[in-house]
Amino acid sequence: MQNKASRTAQQVALFRALETARGHDRVFDDPLAVRFLGGGYRLLARAARVRPVGLRLSRFIDSRWPGPRPSAVARTRLIDDLVGEALAGGARQVLLLGAGYDSRAYRLPGIDRVAVFEADHPATQAVKRRLIRGAVRPERRRHVHFVPVDLLVEDLGEALLRNGFAALEPTVVVWEGVTNYLTAPAVDATLRRIADLTATGSRLILTYVDRRVLDGAIDAGPWPEAVRRQGEPWTFGFDPARLGGYLAERGMRLALDMSTREAADRYLEPLGRHEEAATFYRVAAAEIQ
Repeated sequence: MQNKASRTAQQVALFRALETARGHDRVFDDPLAVRFLGGGYRLLARAARVRPVGLRLSRFIDSRWPGPRPSAVARTRLIDDLVGEALAGGARQVLLLGAGYDSRAYRLPGIDRVAVFEADHPATQAVKRRLIRGAVRPERRRHVHFVPVDLLVEDLGEALLRNGFAALEPTVVVWEGVTNYLTAPAVDATLRRIADLTATGSRLILTYVDRRVLDGAIDAGPWPEAVRRQGEPWTFGFDPARLGGYLAERGMRLALDMSTREAADRYLEPLGRHEEAATFYRVAAAEIQ
């Protein structure tokens, strides 16, 4: 990615802020999301606190760019639940890999009892650290360690160990919204390093794009072109049918592979929210063997 704060990270923060503003039928509460937004996006998020305005804004976004907003909402809640399960199962540290404007380190119950490592591109992370200093009291962020790293050119393991990451400890790794911007060698190297660095039974949660979107076999609508025009094109995807075998070759067992459409069916539909998340954008969870 270019040497600048990620535009797509800002947009996902906007989607989380809009979801938080919904009130009674929201599926998560992310009060920090609005703090990560710049000028125009922040104004939109604040206006969305008036429920009719927020609902109209979400409908407008979905009509112009079908898929990204409900997909981000559904994947956020699913990953929240998976991280909570891992913490309850004994994970002693959390690695947010390509953390963007993820605020799980400050909002998930019990996460402050373990060490959290946020690894991200230096440009995006520099902006986030400045915003966090202004939004989160020091005592609420003592458990968080920032690790600036560019996965395209730097070794993840070396960067983590330099910043206090404990090798071979039970860990839950969240790799959300990143793999589709990397190269195949970078994804391969990162997965192998995760398997080497973490204890047996550790958990990896990642998102990915179905490879057939990149090949043109699946029509993903305007979403791929929109991110390309922003300078952050999708460059990598997995074949869902082959993901289990791919992970097994790297010392991991696939435990879950769910589209964001399926996640929306789980979390949004019971609330009467019929929102079209993407079938090609997926969340996978694996266990380190």
